[in-house]
Amino acid sequence: MPAVRTARERARAELTREIKVAARRQLAAVGADGLSLRAVARELGMVSSALYRYFPSRDDLLTALIVDAYDALATAAESADAPGGPEDPRRRLGAVCAAIRAWSRANPHEYALIYGSPVPGYRAPQITVESAARIPMALLKIVRDGWAGADAGSERVAGRRPSARKSSQPSPVLAAQMRAVGDQFAPELPAPVLADALLAWTQLFGLISFELFGQLVGSADPSDAFFDYAVERMADQIGLP
Repeated sequence: MPAVRTARERARAELTREIKVAARRQLAAVGADGLSLRAVARELGMVSSALYRYFPSRDDLLTALIVDAYDALATAAESADAPGGPEDPRRRLGAVCAAIRAWSRANPHEYALIYGSPVPGYRAPQITVESAARIPMALLKIVRDGWAGADAGSERVAGRRPSARKSSQPSPVLAAQMRAVGDQFAPELPAPVLADALLAWTQLFGLISFELFGQLVGSADPSDAFFDYAVERMADQIGLP
């Protein structure tokens, strides 16, 4: 009996994978808001009632695709910062940002699913949060290591590394927001550093979105040099040594 169950589990896992592959093809063809369980079942030669045993609703299938996309992107980011790679924080940041960009360019429809327009009528459940959080945590790890690795005897300016250019301090509201984030994920980082890290994070995905959605055509296209320049400015902004 155990062998029979294992075979059934393997068969179910394989069909689940095929359903997701077909659903991703639908994402490319009609977008997330056009995703249809019936169309996926029809492509696979299944009756829709059989597919419902794997994904009871379109939202369940969307959630599975979203989690897979976050996990795949996070794995790409984490792998770029694996031991044996560049050691200094700036090069690590560059490697991780480049890996995120490369995955996004190779999987534009999955990128659009997680960082594009919200899908009408869909509300992402809590199950997506853990996978989504892996990506910013990969960047925050570099910021934390850069902060910890800087010269302990060097002068700090307004709670920031000396290598960071001087800028405005966060407002009391933003400082409180960053302190709440820091208490949970990086208690050693001052609020200005966390605010600059968050700004760099939004800049990274804004830049990728502009590239993928054609907003850089006629200016920085191809955008390789602009991307490299932007990542260096992000490192300056964060104050990475």
